[in-house]
Amino acid sequence: MERVGAARDLVLGYVRALNAIDEAMRVAIPSLERLADVLCLARSRRISRSGHIGTYSYTVHGAGCRFVSGNGAEVDVDFEADGSEVFDLWRLRWYGLSLPDPLDVTDEDLRSAVRSLQSLLAEVRPGWFSVAG
Repeated sequence: MERVGAARDLVLGYVRALNAIDEAMRVAIPSLERLADVLCLARSRRISRSGHIGTYSYTVHGAGCRFVSGNGAEVDVDFEADGSEVFDLWRLRWYGLSLPDPLDVTDEDLRSAVRSLQSLLAEVRPGWFSVAG
């Protein structure tokens, strides 16, 4: 159960980091209504596809964006058509590996952790999750 607990802590850490990024982006870009608007700003060339905003570096890709904090932790997130933030087990695992004290967990442990957090997370399509609204 210890491994699932570590995976659960990793998932909760990812959600906290995503919330911190959202808050930092809104402070740095007051016109931002939601984090997904970063894609629109990059596509319309109002910001570059990669750069620094506040204490984060970012890189816009396909349907999402990768944010890297000052300590090197990477939060990669995709956006649905409605602007909601979604992530999969790969993104959660990559976040864990990028932490200053890396945490390597299995997909099986991450699946168990996500299931244990059903009140916080919603599976929006097979293998993809969002923070329940």
